[in-house]
Amino acid sequence: MSGVNKVILLGYLGADPEMRYMPDGTAVANLSIATSESYKDKEGNRQERTEWHRVSLYRRQAEVAGEYLKKGSMAYVEGRLRTRKWTDKEGQERYTTEIVGDRLQLIGGRRDGDGQESVNGGSKTGRTAPKGSGGGANMDVPPDDFDDEIPFAVAADIARRGLRRVRF
Repeated sequence: MSGVNKVILLGYLGADPEMRYMPDGTAVANLSIATSESYKDKEGNRQERTEWHRVSLYRRQAEVAGEYLKKGSMAYVEGRLRTRKWTDKEGQERYTTEIVGDRLQLIGGRRDGDGQESVNGGSKTGRTAPKGSGGGANMDVPPDDFDDEIPFAVAADIARRGLRRVRF
């Protein structure tokens, strides 16, 4: 059985995207995304901790990131962790762990009717594009008439909570 390697981030860019192109012409964008969490310390004072994440995007997502994202932009990224090893100029082996983005959603950028712009093979609806649409990413989209209600989950929630208020 294989494991799960999934990362979801919602944060702000700490700098403009770093754009580059591979020899075969593939676009690559490197992002630095900050996420923050608040907590109370032992004395009850509210504290905030910020983590910085290195994200790499490829192909169309990289091009869109380079065009629309700037320092301070909010972005939602889904991806996976990848660790790379290289040798520096002094001959020392170095390692870095980064997030390889599979999905990028721009938050608060150029707005379409629903207030968000999603980049998944060119889709702007918050959904991903169908496979084979030329988007260059791993995409799965149910048809528009897809009934995504899960009857057993609703029944289990009603059974667990009783017939009181049920949230979906």
